[in-house]
Amino acid sequence: MAKRSRSPLYKVGLGLNLVGASVLAGTLVAGLALPAVGAIGFSAKSATTSFNEIPAEFTAPTLSQASTIYDAKGGVIAKVYARDRTVVPISRIAPVMQQALIDIEDNRFYQHGAIDLKGTLRALTTNASSGASQGGSTLTQQLVKNMNVELAGNDATKVREAQAQTIGRKISELKVAIKLEETLSKDQILADYLNITFWGEQAYGIEAAAERYFSVHASQLTLSQAALLAGMVQSPTNLDPMVYPTDATTRRNEVLDAMAKYGSITAAQAATEKAKPLGLKVSRPKEGCITARNGEQFFCDYVEHIFLSDQAFGQTSAARQALWDRGGLDIHTTIDPKVQSALQQSVTSHVHADEKAATAMTIVQPGTGKIMGMGQSRPYGNGTSSAVTTLNYNVDRTMGGGGGFPTGSTVKPITAAAALEQGIGMDQTYDAPYQEPYPAMTDCKGNHLRSVSEPPDQNDSTTLVGPFNMPSAMAKSVNTYFVPLEKDAGLCNVVKMMAKMGISTQATYSPGTHTLAPIDQVQSLTLGTNSLTPLQMANVYATFAARGVYCSPTAITAVTDVNHKNLPVPSANCHSVMQQSTADAITTMLKGVVEDGTGAQDGFSDGRPSAGKTGTTDYHKQVWFVGFTPQLSGATVVSDTGAKVSPLYDGQTIGGTSYGMNEVFGSTIAGPIWHDAMDGALSGVDFGDFHTVKLPAAVKTKAQKAKDDKNKNKNGGTTAGTTAGTTAGTGATTTGTTGTGTGTIGGLIAGLAGGTGNTGITTGR
Repeated sequence: MAKRSRSPLYKVGLGLNLVGASVLAGTLVAGLALPAVGAIGFSAKSATTSFNEIPAEFTAPTLSQASTIYDAKGGVIAKVYARDRTVVPISRIAPVMQQALIDIEDNRFYQHGAIDLKGTLRALTTNASSGASQGGSTLTQQLVKNMNVELAGNDATKVREAQAQTIGRKISELKVAIKLEETLSKDQILADYLNITFWGEQAYGIEAAAERYFSVHASQLTLSQAALLAGMVQSPTNLDPMVYPTDATTRRNEVLDAMAKYGSITAAQAATEKAKPLGLKVSRPKEGCITARNGEQFFCDYVEHIFLSDQAFGQTSAARQALWDRGGLDIHTTIDPKVQSALQQSVTSHVHADEKAATAMTIVQPGTGKIMGMGQSRPYGNGTSSAVTTLNYNVDRTMGGGGGFPTGSTVKPITAAAALEQGIGMDQTYDAPYQEPYPAMTDCKGNHLRSVSEPPDQNDSTTLVGPFNMPSAMAKSVNTYFVPLEKDAGLCNVVKMMAKMGISTQATYSPGTHTLAPIDQVQSLTLGTNSLTPLQMANVYATFAARGVYCSPTAITAVTDVNHKNLPVPSANCHSVMQQSTADAITTMLKGVVEDGTGAQDGFSDGRPSAGKTGTTDYHKQVWFVGFTPQLSGATVVSDTGAKVSPLYDGQTIGGTSYGMNEVFGSTIAGPIWHDAMDGALSGVDFGDFHTVKLPAAVKTKAQKAKDDKNKNKNGGTTAGTTAGTTAGTGATTTGTTGTGTGTIGGLIAGLAGGTGNTGITTGR
């Protein structure tokens, strides 16, 4: 379909910046929607003044488009947008679509400038004689109006102002239209119009409209499809073919008749197309975090919250929202698909979506703050079903999460770190009886917290009594050790250590506000009475793994805008918050938990180094396991999520299994989830090594002593064999010789040869 040649009137339109033409333009525009110009006393002088006072400069809006969120490997997590639009060049828009729009909206588009004098005079005549309100706007003028609407964004008041059919608005639009005609080609103006126009059903631009109504690209539109869409421009809501098919069909046929009238198609073609049904093939919008797979919906939602809250993307919330709504962004994130897959498999297999209990887990990378995985057992979604939720249990309320969970004993390593930083050694010993009152303490505000005898602070077992040193108390999670340690370290110092590691608030809101609640500075703080999130706890333990280097959690690594310009992203701000020796000591003690303590069943059977801590809250309402390897740190929580939180053994199932009170602990419920997720995430990854400290013999756990003995014998079989044989009695000389030849095995054989070689066996192993 050939484009029509431009007539001399085209130059007239472009030259309307002359004073005389300005008067004419102002007068003509004033009469477009009125019976007669004189009816409102709009003089030529005032029209000229108003027109000339309007600035000639105009910055066209950047059209809002979909943004794409990627994982760390470049895979697409989701496409998100405020407006469903994909901008396409004129070469990717079917010629029949271009012609259909021109014929029904502005058939002389290629022959006039910013204003079509013939069309405007016709509208004026009709309006004056009949009292009707016939429009005379060109496609260029309509484009300007749509640009103003686009600039208004989602502000309803500004949108109404942009659409107001006032004389002042018409004059302003005309001046900008003249400017556009001077600077852009006709094809550019047509392409911009087709890309900016709203077609109903959340579809902005011709590409989105073609996909929405016919499931094709704009380049594939047929004559009948193009005619339908061109007709909808008049009123996308009232001519929505999905809602008003009869009206939409009538309007489509009007477009086909216009195309035949102006010679774009034949009358026979028009008749053939008019006889066809609408032929809709609707594709619903496929956008937003809900479309993400592999459990990444919650992480996707977290990315949006980070974007809208971090000043790296704009100094004000309005600026950040405008950037997000404008879209066209490529957002690259930290999520690792392998880690995420392992995490999601674990949380969904251990706890079922429809159960009252739910589990959530976050994995971060020590030394970088990168969030490598984030997921939960309950799927993302809206609705009345309790089996779906939009709450991200891994984060706090400001980031789209819930109120967090009491953490139980997983906070004890923070108390230990504060104590070590205050010069208290790992050999610090307390009597740690089965039960004792909370001692008096002073918080960071100088408030004196009196000794509290009720409720008493109890250990889990009447047999778990001291005295204990720090490593053995950590391994056995002795409550009556860590409360006096908290006192001696200083409650305020523990609070400050928490803040250094990213925890200065709880996950829930303060009553009556939308600000996060401050940390409760109470004697039971070290026992995990504050409500925190898996993201916070995973990052705390990542600090231990990174030898005391704290990094803010990061989800976004790079962002480019619609013009492919790199935008600044939030910094992890990695910095040391404790001495390396302190962090290494904590790692050493947490290794003891996994090797010979409450988390012994949650380590790796293949020898992969791990360290961690179990946590079980009062009445077993929540259970935790937080642990790390040299490469990853992960936090897992399982909790009742009902309106009234009940114990996890109270008539409910976890993964389809019911548990008794003495079966619900961090090690038995949360630990296996952590283990399986980390095991899958680290499959094929080298084990690596921890930085640890050498414990004095007096504070070593049983497992640590056995391991040291084993290493000692590997390096000196002679000594092991001789010692074992001597202790056993009979056969000392023979066993010493055997020990010399075979090392560790020599010690074992030597002990057996002596007849009563128990010491020899222990030493040799």
